[in-house]
Amino acid sequence: MNTKPVSIYTTTSCVYCKLAKDFFKEKGVAYQEFDVVSDLAKRHEMIEKSGQMGVPVITIGDDLIVGFDRQQISKLLGL
Repeated sequence: MNTKPVSIYTTTSCVYCKLAKDFFKEKGVAYQEFDVVSDLAKRHEMIEKSGQMGVPVITIGDDLIVGFDRQQISKLLGL
């Protein structure tokens, strides 16, 4: 069972963001979502953390994943 906080920085038009959110829902993983189009502060936070503007950017505890890497996400969540 995952106890690490999970966040995802997204845009509404991002296909990989939707895949990641669907994966989290399918696995019963709670997450916090930040839309970087409408939330300028979160956009700056995402760029500062990841060093780039591509989405999704996913944080699991202190780990950061750029893009939807199902294998890495599963590993970090202990799935």
